Amino acid sequence: MERYEQCIIKSFKHNGHLHRLWQQNWLVPNDALIEDHQKESMIVLINRQTPIQESDGKQWISRVPAVSYFIPGQWFNVVALLEGSGVRYYCNIASPPYLQGGVLTYIDYDLDVIRTADGNRYIVDQDEYEQHKRLYHYPQSVQSKVYEGLNALLDRVERGAAPFSDDAAFAYYEGWLESTGGSEE
Repeated sequence: MERYEQCIIKSFKHNGHLHRLWQQNWLVPNDALIEDHQKESMIVLINRQTPIQESDGKQWISRVPAVSYFIPGQWFNVVALLEGSGVRYYCNIASPPYLQGGVLTYIDYDLDVIRTADGNRYIVDQDEYEQHKRLYHYPQSVQSKVYEGLNALLDRVERGAAPFSDDAAFAYYEGWLESTGGSEE
């Protein structure tokens, strides 16, 4: 079996400025991905108590384990937050991911979808999207991709399609814990 490799996640805003940085994540090896995820060439990352740096330099530590899913070519990413009450999915409308040299990057386009553990879903930060659309002068092509990404994401949420599987999220996390002995290497 391949080894879990450390990876940094960097999100940017449309103007190129850093938005947020997740400093400690582990890339799930390809041979440990479930078949549906392999078919989509998903990039799956796991973190637990990772230091997170905001654009203003403020740092904080994540409180719950998370499994993040990035799908090449898709204008969204999905973070499964493994909370005591169940899995809450926090989904970012964002440019497709770019992974190079242990750093995964994407542009965050503000709109978010939250799917709660009980299955309810909410679209949030629409005001932030509208504000940044004007401020950063999102071209029409980007605006179209943002809404295509939102619609594709909502379709997956409604159908319970990958990566919306609590069992898969827990399996990835438990597999990582087993592989690392629960340590953060």
